[in-house]
Amino acid sequence: MRICAAILVATLAVASGAAIAQDDSGGWQFSLTPYLWLPTIDGRLNYSAPPGGGGAPDIEVGPTEWLDLLNIGALISGTAKKGRYSVYSDFVYLSLTSKNDGRVVSVDDNITVPGVPVPIPVSATLNANTRTDLDGLVWMIAGGFSLQESESSSLDVIAGVRYFSTDVTTSWDLTVDITTPGGTVVLPAQGSIASDVDIWDGIIGVRGYSKIGSGKWSVPYYVDVGAGDSDLTWNAMLGLSREYGWGDLVIAYRHLDYDQDANGLLQNFSFSGPGIGARFNF
Repeated sequence: MRICAAILVATLAVASGAAIAQDDSGGWQFSLTPYLWLPTIDGRLNYSAPPGGGGAPDIEVGPTEWLDLLNIGALISGTAKKGRYSVYSDFVYLSLTSKNDGRVVSVDDNITVPGVPVPIPVSATLNANTRTDLDGLVWMIAGGFSLQESESSSLDVIAGVRYFSTDVTTSWDLTVDITTPGGTVVLPAQGSIASDVDIWDGIIGVRGYSKIGSGKWSVPYYVDVGAGDSDLTWNAMLGLSREYGWGDLVIAYRHLDYDQDANGLLQNFSFSGPGIGARFNF
């Protein structure tokens, strides 16, 4: 994951949907947007059984203050455009920690009923402390075609792929061991488990902007939906942009959502929060 982060910093890549200045020469136009995104994380982690354990824990990671989550982040996006065609890429690397509002919610037991997962609920009162560390890399690349473009608005349709790689480690501290009715320990009171996943999804969507009046303000937007290794993924952004002599300043709110099948690590997992970026044209 550290190697991926280095590639991220060195490579073009969140998503400013603001317009690229018109170029009457018909040549290529480029924009580059370094930005900061501070999301909360929410969802469930469906782990496999830990080594030496009999049950697979289901961990709930709840939303919390984003300043408490972020350890480090590197984010940049870029667009290349010629005429009505464009190529858009986005790279995000985030290292996050959720340590104040996560808990073990259940343990799938395969001991008493061999081969059949039987969830054993874990009361919130049994959770003394649960901490989840998540390192995630998201890379998206898509081709676009302009359906409409003017001085006041634009609308592009896009199609491409998104790659999501994450390494997740959870440590828990319960008040008691979780056992079957026969007394077999399926999850010890203290422990930790780690997992990783690489997800490729095809995506389709739209991106563009709409100016506010005849001034320097505009509203950029972006939305896509896809599937592949995940059952469903979608990504949406809505912002406010102001033009300056050097480019644009963009503030936005972004939501990225992933859901895998019942055996997947990520269950209704999302990243959601505000961001700010500066877009440079050249």
